[in-house]
Amino acid sequence: MTPDAYRIHPMTPEDVALAIDWAADEGWNPGMHDAASFRAADPGGFLVGVLDGVPVASISVVRYGVAFGFLGLYIVKPALRGQGFGWRLWQAGMALLEGRNVGLDGVVAQQGNYRKSGFAPAWRNVRYAGVTGIAAPPPALPIVDVASLPFARLAAYDAPFFPDDRTAFLRHWVAQPGANALAHAGEGGVGGYGVVRPCRTGWKIGPLFADSAAIAEALFTALSARLPADVPLFLDVPEPNAAAVALAQRHGMTAAFETARMYTRGAPALPLARLFGVTTFELG
Repeated sequence: MTPDAYRIHPMTPEDVALAIDWAADEGWNPGMHDAASFRAADPGGFLVGVLDGVPVASISVVRYGVAFGFLGLYIVKPALRGQGFGWRLWQAGMALLEGRNVGLDGVVAQQGNYRKSGFAPAWRNVRYAGVTGIAAPPPALPIVDVASLPFARLAAYDAPFFPDDRTAFLRHWVAQPGANALAHAGEGGVGGYGVVRPCRTGWKIGPLFADSAAIAEALFTALSARLPADVPLFLDVPEPNAAAVALAQRHGMTAAFETARMYTRGAPALPLARLFGVTTFELG
């Protein structure tokens, strides 16, 4: 390797797809069609480290609005770890996020390293795993397809659940191929919504936002009813929301994986009591 054989540059769409493949290899179970939504959030927010012309490391540093960023997809090919390629990519990524509060979902093994880089834990997110087809009554509340709502209404409802503007991402996320997006909506406005999408293994619900546990239950049940029976189903739950934990457990789901949500400038004031399912660990 020559001194300049390692280069860092913005990802192409093909690079983003490759990074998501690497995430699948790590066992993170990304969605089948996440790549287009991810790039829609911030096309310049994905960096790849290339060694002798071959991609070997990835990081996403997506910028939302003017004050927030989220870091994810931080992966170095296993055979090349410990040689500084990841650290150089990390530094380049954080430089793009300079001046912003930055969030990430850190796996247990890396939380100490993230602390050293200035990230402080805010709460745990726990992935619950189960299967579809657990007996449940039909939703007792009006549930509609998100596509039937003016997008502006959905975006307005979503806004308090995220620290900064993510309209571009949301527009793609709720319409990605194979996904189902449902909302509780009536004359009183939107009271919750959720998305379930196909993943490398099974299906994943995210986000699941609701004004009450009853609405979250109705959305969860309605989303599950759109899926084949007896397939794996996942929900990433913020642990401080006891009602969300109870919902997952009530549907026969058990804890399978956890991260720490961490921030560089303190946790934003999100309505965790209404946040029953995280959108995605990769982009927040």
